[in-house]
Amino acid sequence: MEDKKESCLFCRIARGEIPSYKVYEDNEVLAFLDISPASRGHTLVIPKEHFPDFTLCPKNILAHCFEVAQLIAQAQIRQLGATGTNVLTNVGKSAGQTVRHFHIHVIPRYEDDGLQLAFPPHRLEDKEMLLLQDSIRKGV
Repeated sequence: MEDKKESCLFCRIARGEIPSYKVYEDNEVLAFLDISPASRGHTLVIPKEHFPDFTLCPKNILAHCFEVAQLIAQAQIRQLGATGTNVLTNVGKSAGQTVRHFHIHVIPRYEDDGLQLAFPPHRLEDKEMLLLQDSIRKGV
């Protein structure tokens, strides 16, 4: 994954070096159509400034990106006839992040669109649940 803002694909899009289908732009945030969409209208919301992922983005910019993602989701429902949306971000290669620049996927959903975002359930014993709870609490 690319982590240098000079060659980062999304930084280059934000700087206007690579064309995109913009649906929203302000001084801090850009939203554009994904060129390999999961569904009709799939949009990416990015901060114009380079942050490698969700965990490294400052809270004020993170909040603004999610405000824009909400506007995009509302527009997809109103304007495209979507019956729902998936709003998600991936952190790291193991989670499916392919561009190392924080971005939010806003994926409009339509009845019987065939798209599946599966989260197979896993059962854990209470002892392991308590250990996980303790570990995460210590880090917060």
